[in-house]
Amino acid sequence: MTSPPTLAVWKFASCDGCQLTLLDCEDELLTLAEEVTIAHFLEASVDVRPGPYDVSLVEGSITTPGDVERIRRVREQSRVLITIGACATAGGIQALRNFADIDEFRSAVYASPHYIDTLATSTAIAAHVTVDFELRGCPIDRGQLLEVISAFLAGRKPDIPDTSVCTECKRRGLTCVTVAHGEPCLGPVTHAGCGALCPGVNRGCYGCFGPMTGANVAALVPLLRRCGLDDGDVDRVFSTFNVAAPAFADRGPRA
Repeated sequence: MTSPPTLAVWKFASCDGCQLTLLDCEDELLTLAEEVTIAHFLEASVDVRPGPYDVSLVEGSITTPGDVERIRRVREQSRVLITIGACATAGGIQALRNFADIDEFRSAVYASPHYIDTLATSTAIAAHVTVDFELRGCPIDRGQLLEVISAFLAGRKPDIPDTSVCTECKRRGLTCVTVAHGEPCLGPVTHAGCGALCPGVNRGCYGCFGPMTGANVAALVPLLRRCGLDDGDVDRVFSTFNVAAPAFADRGPRA
């Protein structure tokens, strides 16, 4: 009898929110557990089984020298490696450090900064090892997560749309918050996946899912200014969960 495929879930620098999304799947997670062996998932169980693993889900960014070595070991043990969430795919909100002096931060925060072993940057997993698929979001969407896991276990390409949040607004029949109310919104340049959550309550998109492929940020900036944002405000709206994502970084705090 063929053994079921093995699933591992790993945490690096993050808030655990994306792992909790997997736990929040509840009934679906029970069904998944019948089809796979959850071999490593410290958020859920102390039962840890040795690799190699068929699929690894990785949450969190690389922020220490130890992280660099550990992600390489995870990659070596994983047939498929999927990064989940803004921290793993773009460095997370902690990547604000990338635009400042890490020694100044360390001295301001820690009484004995010489004990802190850290990197000057917070970077995405893909900056260090080969990644088979990136699932965006802060946090990720549970439906998309289940689709990605199912797809890789079945040996097919995940059916995850690479469109903007604006397309989700249109599908829901929502009125554009920028056109109707002058609200600044990152929807035109942000990857779909949230179901237009913020525009659904008449608020502009915050860019939680990071930039869509081919995001035309330069074209959006004049529209944000017409909504009343000055240059500093524009930089700040891009300086959140995906501040170090290439398409957003040019408008970040160093701009």
